[in-house]
Amino acid sequence: MKKLVGIFVLLITVVLTGCFDNKQEIEPIVIQGKTMGTTYTVKAFPINEDLTAETLKTEVDNTLIAVNQSMSPWVKNSEINQFNTLAANTFMPISDDFKSVVKESVRLGVSTTTLDVTMGPLIDLWGFGPDKRPTKTPSQSQLDEMKAHIGVDKLVLTDEGLAKTIDGLELSFSATAKGFGIDKVAELLEAKGMTNYMVEIGGELRIAGTKAQSQPWRIAIEQPDAPAGQRQVHKVIEPGNNGMATSGDYRIFYEMDGETYTHLIDPGTGKPVKHDLVSVTVLHPSAMTADGLATALTVMGTERAKAYAEKHNLAVYLISKSNEGLVTYSSPAFAPYL
Repeated sequence: MKKLVGIFVLLITVVLTGCFDNKQEIEPIVIQGKTMGTTYTVKAFPINEDLTAETLKTEVDNTLIAVNQSMSPWVKNSEINQFNTLAANTFMPISDDFKSVVKESVRLGVSTTTLDVTMGPLIDLWGFGPDKRPTKTPSQSQLDEMKAHIGVDKLVLTDEGLAKTIDGLELSFSATAKGFGIDKVAELLEAKGMTNYMVEIGGELRIAGTKAQSQPWRIAIEQPDAPAGQRQVHKVIEPGNNGMATSGDYRIFYEMDGETYTHLIDPGTGKPVKHDLVSVTVLHPSAMTADGLATALTVMGTERAKAYAEKHNLAVYLISKSNEGLVTYSSPAFAPYL
């Protein structure tokens, strides 16, 4: 299944030259490539000049290939595909990386109730998967039947491995795997002693340290109501040492029978969401967690998202529609980054 969550973060172009405490100027390493059906960019200041862009790109590519081999439904023998074809009540040994994503996905699913990594079939039913969109709205009986066969409560994770309690249950990490890939690349950079870097995959990021001359990284959130075909800056923030993800409902949708259906599905109702919240930006030390939360909060809607962010002390920025135009909200934990 393709990545279904809209992530729309614009990077501000900067001149990257650096000075370090030893006064030796070192140019940043900048590498780019493709992964997870999108592109990636890494900008990192090495601690010495011995590390080449070619060497780092090889290691970054190998890291992301390993993530794909584990979690991509497009890789035939990936771990996720092996699990999705597994019979019920059969434990499958899984890698540490796969276990990390399952655990965090389930934790977020239980905590938010609006993120469900098992609802791929429900997303397909509404026409946002690889199949064509439906020619008529799914019936309530179809939705009830589908809802009865999904849910993170039907996953069992033990030291023995991962199992499902019903046949046909499938996983999709479209809301967490990209962030996990970013975290893995960040770990690679830090293992090489780098503390000043930016890792970006498909518009989601993880940032640490500073740019050249101790200047902070500055990132722009996109204007959600920009004219079609244009991308405009809504607000520039300084994310500090954090992962950053933005989710919205203003790019992926279709119209049928006079109704507009977005790709964001509420697992509680089984239906696409209809509310005024159009963009959610989340900052969190883990890009994977920021990734999942951005999706979950967007599904919640404005008031529920506000309450959840404040209850859990999350750094969250919301953009909502109103009759007077766009309305913004920043949680108390987000204020230091504005």
